[in-house]
Amino acid sequence: MSYSVIYNDLKRKTNYNDPSIFLDEKTIIRNFLFISENATILPGESSYYCPIHSFQPADKGAFQNRIVTHPVLDIHDSEVCENKQFRYHIIAPADISIIHDFVLMFHGFNEKTWDKYLPWAREIVENTGKAVVLFPFAFHMNRSPITWSDSRQMNKVSEERKKAFPNLIAGTFSNVAISTRLHVKPQRFIWSGLQSYYDVIQLLDQIKTGQHPFIDKNARYDLFAYSIGALLAQILIMTNHKDYFSTSKLCLFCGGTVFNRLSPVSRYILDSEANVALYSYIVEHLETHLKNDLRLKHYLSGDHPEGINFCAMLNYNVNRQQREEILRKLSDQVYAIALENDKVVPPYEVINTLQGSNRNIPIPVDIIDFDYPYKHENPFPSNMRFEPQITEGFEKVFNRVCRFLSRS
Repeated sequence: MSYSVIYNDLKRKTNYNDPSIFLDEKTIIRNFLFISENATILPGESSYYCPIHSFQPADKGAFQNRIVTHPVLDIHDSEVCENKQFRYHIIAPADISIIHDFVLMFHGFNEKTWDKYLPWAREIVENTGKAVVLFPFAFHMNRSPITWSDSRQMNKVSEERKKAFPNLIAGTFSNVAISTRLHVKPQRFIWSGLQSYYDVIQLLDQIKTGQHPFIDKNARYDLFAYSIGALLAQILIMTNHKDYFSTSKLCLFCGGTVFNRLSPVSRYILDSEANVALYSYIVEHLETHLKNDLRLKHYLSGDHPEGINFCAMLNYNVNRQQREEILRKLSDQVYAIALENDKVVPPYEVINTLQGSNRNIPIPVDIIDFDYPYKHENPFPSNMRFEPQITEGFEKVFNRVCRFLSRS
């Protein structure tokens, strides 16, 4: 069956509201409610408190409207209800009643639907026998207000933004919400990343204490991460909270590099103004900002290993030796696939990060090219003109993914 047929069939059948839906005779998708206990770290709270370290700094990160924005986007992060209570999805073999082996799948930046990931997940399920957990990041997928994805409203916001910034590059209705909010407050990238990290840990805590209705508390699990999802996956496995990832494998696709070696300006990811503000804040001037933001400094300090690893994955030259030593120890657990013509996550930058500056880290990185036009944002497009080549390219990638994830 061709990739496009599979894609369209799964997109048509998938329902994220019903408890369960049979995708075919072999595969089922189940939907579960998740209530995040971690949104209180986000900007917008009246006071803050670190429950681990009894640390209560004054917050200097209240919403400050430094540039032109729009009322529909002027929401305190900690008050976004959709981000605090949402559904996540599990695709599994239809003939099992309890999961003993699964793969956490992480998506890319500014994603709004799981449509393109459904064939990926089903391929992993059918070829490894493992379930796949589709878990959304903070303010992505169904974790953001529906208005932020409304084309009519966002077109208006986009036109206003283009007038305010005449030299804007790659400004579109699909990226204007995230671009505007990150432009106003670049540290949102860090806070939402930390919430996403803690939410994944919360999910694993629930599983390991026997609170999940469909996953065994002793279940084994691996990770598959695409694009910016690789950053979260790397922070998770590098930090290895409570030894949760000591035996987990990590498969990276179109990802794996540190943040400042990405090129995220794209109609589907970020516009140029947001990218400049984000790069300036978290790469060029982070140390200066931390002097004035003690709360952020606390979460990125030695008291929080996940924050240390987050910083190491933001800037190639920050904590490079520590990052490379950790990656060297993890080399048996990690495998990456990069695409030759990827302009957002260049393959040579994936190698620079994963194999280190001296190329002495034995993490395998396969660089693949396809015989059809493709982009980072859509490596397997729905294009009937190149349908055989796209199907072949999809199989080439996921045969390798499944082979790696199937190893004991």
